[in-house]
Amino acid sequence: MLTDTHSHLYADEFDADRDEAIARAQAAGIGLILLPAIDAGSYDRQEALAASHPHLFRQMMGLHPTSVDANWEQALATARQRLFAQPDKYVGIGEIGLDFYWDTTFRTQQLEALQQQMEWAIELGKPVVLHLRSGKDGSTETDAYAEMFRQLALLDGHHPRGIMHCFSGTPDDARKAVDMGFLIGIGGTLTYKKSTLPDIVRALPIGSIVLETDDPYLAPVPHRGKRNEPAFMLSVAEKLAEIKALTTAEVAAITTANALRLFEIGN
Repeated sequence: MLTDTHSHLYADEFDADRDEAIARAQAAGIGLILLPAIDAGSYDRQEALAASHPHLFRQMMGLHPTSVDANWEQALATARQRLFAQPDKYVGIGEIGLDFYWDTTFRTQQLEALQQQMEWAIELGKPVVLHLRSGKDGSTETDAYAEMFRQLALLDGHHPRGIMHCFSGTPDDARKAVDMGFLIGIGGTLTYKKSTLPDIVRALPIGSIVLETDDPYLAPVPHRGKRNEPAFMLSVAEKLAEIKALTTAEVAAITTANALRLFEIGN
């Protein structure tokens, strides 16, 4: 069984063929799909999807960093109310984090929202799924990974467990994350011709890796340029198997076990 640890299958892009996408995922061996939240505009859609196939989907709750704006406190209060009203409904806090790629207008607010949501994770004993995207300028001020490690250091060793989703950091970032107990989320970019991810994952223990799609984004080769969907994650698993000199079945078993252990699903 393969586990997609990061899917937005509730997004508008799937409205025309969501049921077919689910069937294709199951046919490809995807037995579990985790649904990270974005903001209040997505929560009801996410919950409806999860309720439609409770054996297949698990939910998270959180406020995405690109949704942190002038009304971030109200948005965060909405996420908190849902989470604490029914904490058992959610397996993790996510996706949360830092995004400095397009704009840093709300940098301070992103940091405050991140801090609060990590506190929720600690209080409830749930893992976090971290979205980290650095600025295009390559400056130290917009290095999302460096800032994330600073925020984790403020927690003095009491930080939550979690995944660094859609990993785009350096080899040193990956090693530091794993040393801190984080898993590395690997998706379609692993298959791209100019990707640096193959060298990074080659140096990582397979026990520190989980698979994901981040659909509808970042479709792997040979589907690059198309809308991504969970079934396409099989191509990522095959590429990881090639890099790690394992069978695809071994990759599926190990990465699924990693995810189940982190999210305490079925244990």
